[in-house]
Amino acid sequence: MSKKGKYIADEGRYDKMKYRRTGNSGLLLPELSLGLWHNFGDNDSFKNARNLLKCAFDNGITHFDLANNYGPLPGAAESNFGKILKKDFKNYRDELIISSKAGFGMWPGPYGDNGSKKYLISSLDQSLKRMNLDYVDIFYHHRPDPNTPLEETMGTLDLIVRQGKALYVGLSNYQPKEAEKAFKLLKKLGTPCLIHQPRYSLFDRWVEDGLLNVLENSGVGAICFSPLAQGMLTDKYLNGLPKDSRAVKDSPFLNSNQVLEMLPKINALNEIAKNRNQNLAQMAISWILKDDRITSVLIGASKTSQILDSIKATENTIFSDEELASINTILK
Repeated sequence: MSKKGKYIADEGRYDKMKYRRTGNSGLLLPELSLGLWHNFGDNDSFKNARNLLKCAFDNGITHFDLANNYGPLPGAAESNFGKILKKDFKNYRDELIISSKAGFGMWPGPYGDNGSKKYLISSLDQSLKRMNLDYVDIFYHHRPDPNTPLEETMGTLDLIVRQGKALYVGLSNYQPKEAEKAFKLLKKLGTPCLIHQPRYSLFDRWVEDGLLNVLENSGVGAICFSPLAQGMLTDKYLNGLPKDSRAVKDSPFLNSNQVLEMLPKINALNEIAKNRNQNLAQMAISWILKDDRITSVLIGASKTSQILDSIKATENTIFSDEELASINTILK
């Protein structure tokens, strides 16, 4: 809601969302977090971006997830987010969890990518300037760098917290063994890893082969991205390939052949969702949240209606043994 053009958050926002403890930490995160990977770049509507963030916060989504390279162009999502923060959320900073990451290419030359101390410190300084922040709540190393000693990368994450530029640190896209080694290094340094961000969905279950167990045993939270498998786990493709869909445009993350191959499974899963009084996207999110090792699910949205639709998934995260067996049979 707004008063003379000024945004005032919904007073009942915390009644609309459930929160989960992040690993062994004191930090609670909402069951759904909003990712700014898409729809917050310079090619996107700034007005719509503002509305998405307000809708999320009005419904108890306190966590906004960014990275240095989100755009287009790289850096644009952070810059636009910084403008919206200043305009609408200035009085709510202490109610927000803002995360960013570094690990992919950002500028030319040998210091603009990967996991060196030089790159991570420089990148975070740039991110803080773009967002006009003194610190981020969570700072992630975005992907492993096999050419930089893990001790250097983890030592830098520890340094960043000691410098006051981040409150917590996390990892993204690390495999179980390297994640476990990183957790041990961070714990020894005195800055335990808060959270790990892997890709996870009904169609991409690699985290079940060891990573979730490592996170549980290490007291580290999990926040999953791409829960809807780039839109395959939504109503979008139930009747084939819409002309304006990401698959038809052959995005780097999804093509039409992938969708056509998965269509029988998509339709079979949709039948289970209907029997649960959910749409396919809601069931896909609920299915991830059924596991209490998961702290939060990262959703993307281009419309406020998508945020509101996703929130309904948190209302029913219990699956019967029969439902789980049917889902596993479909996915074989």
